[in-house]
Amino acid sequence: MSALFRHLPSVDSVLSSLAAAGEFDSLPRPLVKGLVNDFLDVCREEVRSGLLTEPAQLELAALLPRLAAFVRAGARPHFRRVLNATGVVIHTNLGRSLLAKSAIEAVAEACGHYSNCEFDLKTGKRGSRYSHVEGILCEITGAEAAMVVNNNAAAVFIMLETLARGREVIVSRGQLVEIGGSFRIPDVMAKSGAVLREVGATNRTHIHDFENAIGDDTGALMRVHTSNFRVVGFTSEVTLAQMRALGDKYGLPVIEDLGSGTLYALEGEGLLGEPTVQQVVAQGADVVSFSGDKVLGGPQAGVIVGRREYIDRIKKNPVNRAMRIDKMTLAALEATLRLYLDMDEARQQVPTLKMVTASQEALKSKARRLADAIRVRLGGKAAVAMHKGVSRVGGGAFPEYDLPGTVVTVAVESIAADDLRDALLKTDPPLVARIEDGVFLLDPRTLNSTELKLAADSLAQAVSALARK
Repeated sequence: MSALFRHLPSVDSVLSSLAAAGEFDSLPRPLVKGLVNDFLDVCREEVRSGLLTEPAQLELAALLPRLAAFVRAGARPHFRRVLNATGVVIHTNLGRSLLAKSAIEAVAEACGHYSNCEFDLKTGKRGSRYSHVEGILCEITGAEAAMVVNNNAAAVFIMLETLARGREVIVSRGQLVEIGGSFRIPDVMAKSGAVLREVGATNRTHIHDFENAIGDDTGALMRVHTSNFRVVGFTSEVTLAQMRALGDKYGLPVIEDLGSGTLYALEGEGLLGEPTVQQVVAQGADVVSFSGDKVLGGPQAGVIVGRREYIDRIKKNPVNRAMRIDKMTLAALEATLRLYLDMDEARQQVPTLKMVTASQEALKSKARRLADAIRVRLGGKAAVAMHKGVSRVGGGAFPEYDLPGTVVTVAVESIAADDLRDALLKTDPPLVARIEDGVFLLDPRTLNSTELKLAADSLAQAVSALARK
């Protein structure tokens, strides 16, 4: 074994060979050197375990193809692009919404140059970063004022901390939601210093439940939109109009957490139950919070709109500095909001809206192109077929609605669906798909036209890797 170890090439000789090939010239030398050391450690372990037994197997020429593949894989960024063939449009684990082209360009501009992030070009003095999006948010939503923090959880927290710290906030028991990551309304309320006063029953809450709970310690009335679940059957909930009247009667602010939130009315697409921000503002909510990503289709952000007297108080909260958004988010959000000045333009240009509202004809055509690309790459190795299927909006929105479409199933002889799915996570780029009733399938709704061939290439990589085992 010691003799075999002596046949391993030195780190310097390996680095020299890689340098001569030129493939890794753009990588930092310490990174390549570390990966070479790791690879040689793997070789030593293979010697110990009896996988490498001949000196010729340890020569640099013999090891070089494996070594280059090892360095290539190790040098890939940890944060990487993946292909989403799950059919879940707003996939939380895959980065939620994709940005529109204009938003991507705006981010690149903000990153590559100095900007007027907090500089007033009219006065030549320090300005407010909110000014870049406040006007357009007010124009679209009809609110008096607006501000943005880093996500909707932060928006809910700072609203409560500013307007009701040390006081009771009355909420229907049926609206005490939990979203992904174990974020719960009661927990964030406790952290904000506000005191939860839950009223009603899980399935039925009436306006008199709210009124009976109002006392000297009441700080606000709150509605939480249950965007990630529905209570159906024998139910009753207090409308915003009723709560608005009660707030006026007792001089209390009415807060609404819309969660996902949308600026585009999707009722015409058969997706009911998600009020638009414009509707909620018009119905009299004093302060409304919602996400900038998810259904809106912009960057991660927590948007707060409403009456100026309350928004101004929230802006002045010192906690706000810990939650403010950066220049990239500002740039992407402004560009996204500009598209919503024309709702038809937003539907075509905001990827989330475009995928959610895609026609059956367009989806079937895309599925056909995907199936053809897979057949070309896999030939007779796979049985490829098209079937009716369903997608999901995701992101905690429209939980009771399926989006009908067309999916592509792939079956490769002697390869289990689970093994194929796992192998696709190691391809370049990785492809994330789904299995239903033991059948491996790709949903083209969440693949753009340029990704269809990439998806077929990834499948070919995965099948080839499994065949070598």
